[in-house]
Amino acid sequence: MSVDAPSSRPGATTRFGKVAAALLASQFGVYIAVITPLQLLLTLRLTGLAEDHAAATDAFGVVTGLGAVVVLVFTPIAGRISDRTPFALGRRRTWILFGSLSGAVTLVALGETTAVWQVVLLWCLVKALFSFQQSATAAVLADQVPARRRGLASGLLGLVIPFAPMLGLVIVNALPAGSASQWQAIAVIAAAAGIAAVLLIREGRPAPGGRERDGLGVVLRTFWLNPRRHPAFGWAWLVRFLITATYAAGSYVSLYLIQRFGVGQAEVGGLVLLWSVIHVPAAVVASLGAGYLSDALRRQKPFVAVSAFIGVVSMLLLAFAPSTTVVFVTAGVMGIGMGTFLAVDMAMCVRVLPDGANAGKDLGIVNIANTLPQSLVPLAAPLLLGLGGYTAFFGFLALLGIAGALAVRRVPEIGQEGGAPGVAPLRRA
Repeated sequence: MSVDAPSSRPGATTRFGKVAAALLASQFGVYIAVITPLQLLLTLRLTGLAEDHAAATDAFGVVTGLGAVVVLVFTPIAGRISDRTPFALGRRRTWILFGSLSGAVTLVALGETTAVWQVVLLWCLVKALFSFQQSATAAVLADQVPARRRGLASGLLGLVIPFAPMLGLVIVNALPAGSASQWQAIAVIAAAAGIAAVLLIREGRPAPGGRERDGLGVVLRTFWLNPRRHPAFGWAWLVRFLITATYAAGSYVSLYLIQRFGVGQAEVGGLVLLWSVIHVPAAVVASLGAGYLSDALRRQKPFVAVSAFIGVVSMLLLAFAPSTTVVFVTAGVMGIGMGTFLAVDMAMCVRVLPDGANAGKDLGIVNIANTLPQSLVPLAAPLLLGLGGYTAFFGFLALLGIAGALAVRRVPEIGQEGGAPGVAPLRRA
């Protein structure tokens, strides 16, 4: 069964305008909290703590890779906990509030670190705590947004993903580089955004019902949904994984500028902000346009395929960029591709969910496809950089984008979820 209208679940009482505002606020808080450090603050912190550039690159790979592994583990568990939460505050609002407030406190602590191991430990905790907020936010989309408006809602959420870190970069660049105040600023914003989302959402207590005992088998099934039984979901998951891996290159912009073009630490913050100023408007326009057109045309797959192609072009431009001018042109190209992808992909994944009653858990599995590349790409980066520098690194990500464009052909289009031609089980691939 796919997730349909919000009336099919208990407590779905928020008007679309308010629920859209709540989704935007919560998504904004999560992404300013976790992407701003990835784009700049972690690089500054680790460069200051590590012995040299090579050590900083290795430390960045370990920190971001382990952080993504934590998200991989915690997101589906957090979604399952959210599905089964009986609190009067609501099964989604409870965890949005918990994740935003506890995550903000941990961000403040990160600003006081004095050793790499402390950065590793606290960054993993940050990722775990915000996983609760992220999984609950995604479940609100499935719970309360009607199917006919999910393209618009997904497009709005898509534009937040690049816009939030851009604002984060504006704020932290106004503060002393490498200071604790930079971390404190994004922590305050993340907490305020989570509180605003909780105040906007109306959510009743879930209807009582029988509960499955949480034995080992049940816990393990939290991370798995059989792609043979649900091939559409399996292919949508694979598409999300491959294209997200392609666009994961964005977290390496600061290191790329420092190591390939010799940019100094004092200047890199301003250049990363310039990257975002170019990247974000392109992503916003593309996200809104793609979300609107997808709903109007009742098509999703062409938009996802185009976003994969643009990602491939972007990676090739970065792989062979002779100057920073080309890098900043690529920022705009990447923005168009990422905005198109983010506008449509979540709506496509929600459409092929097997069971609306377990939307939080299943969307947690979907989010694995978003977080696993954030683990594997940083862990593979030192090997690829050692083999052929940034040319090999970005070239490999371009190949993943090509694979994503091919895989989207196997996902059913809108209205064809019941076994349309071209939707084959994974074993036939």
